[in-house]
Amino acid sequence: MVYFLIAVILLAIVLVGYLALQGKKNAERRLADAREEAQRWYERLGGQTVNLVPDSDSPAAKQALADAGERYTASGSQLERAQTRRQYELAGDTALEGLHYVRAAREAMGMDPGPEIPGLSGQARAGSIKESMDVDVDGKHYHASPQPDARAQHYYPGGMVSGRPVPSGWYSEPWWKTALVAGAWGIGSMMIFDALISPGFDSGAIDGAFADGYADGFNDAGGDFDGGDGGDFDGGGFDGGDFGGGGDF
Repeated sequence: MVYFLIAVILLAIVLVGYLALQGKKNAERRLADAREEAQRWYERLGGQTVNLVPDSDSPAAKQALADAGERYTASGSQLERAQTRRQYELAGDTALEGLHYVRAAREAMGMDPGPEIPGLSGQARAGSIKESMDVDVDGKHYHASPQPDARAQHYYPGGMVSGRPVPSGWYSEPWWKTALVAGAWGIGSMMIFDALISPGFDSGAIDGAFADGYADGFNDAGGDFDGGDGGDFDGGGFDGGDFGGGGDF
């Protein structure tokens, strides 16, 4: 009986050791897969930003490629620092965001946008601009359009920015960048959001899942968004540090 108990204990120790070793190998494999995936998107973004020359007659395309280049730099920095699976995923998401800017640049120049790429976190939920919108906030004019035009040359691929949905489309100014950099909306940016974006959901000027049912997440007093997970939209990992700051509009 004693020998049997000893054998059982030894077997249990061997089994625990085997399971621990397998778990470690699986974790290492998942980490390696995440690293390779992020590296793949990073290299693809680098190749497209280098090989695509913006049309001199398309300032919108030039700006979109500049934004793509910022994501390329940010993704590279994230890859250098990454040590966990999640950190590699964030780096890959930043590169994917850059690829969305490249697609926008190609479309702005009348080119084929290229093969489809995965959507970004919160992108479908935020919807997209369907028609031109114009508002005046604190004596300044703001414009949004589904396509680049003479007044809208700053592209945003769409997503949640500090808990608020910013639809994909072209804008006269990148008024959402302050929230990306600071991690919270300033009063000036909130005023623009409430004036430009919030009415668009009611008027049908913005489509997407949010426009179809999430609008109830706003309260009338401050336009705060209460629905969903409220996660910041940063391309999954772009922290906005390369935007170069900028105050509220």
